Amino acid sequence: MPANLSPDYKKAEQAFRAARDDKDRLGCLKEMLRTIPKHKGTEHLQADIKSRIKQLTEDLSGPKKGGSRSGPVHSVRPEGAAQIAIIGPPNSGKSSLHVALTGSRAEVGPYPRTTHEPMPGMLPFRDVHFQLVDLPPISEDFMDSWFVNALQPADAALLVVDIADPNCTDHVLTILGRLDEKRVSLVEAWPGLAAGEADGGQDDETPDPFRIYLPTLLVANKLDLNPDPEDLVVLEELTGVDFPAVMTSVATGKNLDDIGPLLFKGLEIVRVYTKAPGKAPEMDRPFTVRAGATVLDVARMVHKDFAGSVKYARAWGSGVFDGQQVGPEHVLADADVVELHMR
Repeated sequence: MPANLSPDYKKAEQAFRAARDDKDRLGCLKEMLRTIPKHKGTEHLQADIKSRIKQLTEDLSGPKKGGSRSGPVHSVRPEGAAQIAIIGPPNSGKSSLHVALTGSRAEVGPYPRTTHEPMPGMLPFRDVHFQLVDLPPISEDFMDSWFVNALQPADAALLVVDIADPNCTDHVLTILGRLDEKRVSLVEAWPGLAAGEADGGQDDETPDPFRIYLPTLLVANKLDLNPDPEDLVVLEELTGVDFPAVMTSVATGKNLDDIGPLLFKGLEIVRVYTKAPGKAPEMDRPFTVRAGATVLDVARMVHKDFAGSVKYARAWGSGVFDGQQVGPEHVLADADVVELHMR
């Protein structure tokens, strides 16, 4: 039976996907439950929403009386322009890549599972930073039970493989399969690199709002070990993936500088600089939004109470003349400068 989901429900689902903390997600879930059409075609989805509301409510309420929460929280609060999860099999060079890109103190060793907990680090690019989170490896016989929770805040993924490893094809298929079982899809489409949506192009009558879709960059690592030049082509043919790819060597540094520009373009990062009336703009501290963001979106980032008070803004940059007055719904472009004026 068709779900016939309402525009209000779809708006709440979109907000749920964009939410970056559990409190916001809980509010979106409640709105999804309120607005979902109540009929047989949505019974399963209603039950799933109710279950997640119950779980999030318990998580936000803190430890139960007389007990304690089981283990540490295995997700990293997003910072910077975007959060990128680093995924891969054992000994693929994930942690070495993380150290090389961010200068982190991630443990590196020639043995599997040197990474036990999410390890965040910041990759600088231009005047913004990407938060790279190194995660434990995934193998055929083991994936941490909390792994999917760590992916919840992520905007994209780096799938790191040892391109010189004869078994790298099997590793990729294993990772894709294990994540799919947990309702996680690594997808080829990036907003700024390919046509189509980055949500996997769902065709189901009742789309799964709780499946995680991560635009993925394939990092074919260990190029210094002189793999066959055709190995990447063979990998793509045998696995059926068509991720944007970059071949790297942490040992030599080859092509590591390509990752920042790909993330910036692929996620359609937009830098917006602000200024006070009569003063120069703060050109070293941009607010980062995505393509399509408006003056109102930036006002919310400046201060959560500003959104309802913005009267207009003056803008400098592409598509406007210097100091042009624009409304709150004006769409901003990369490197624009805005001066907010309140009621």
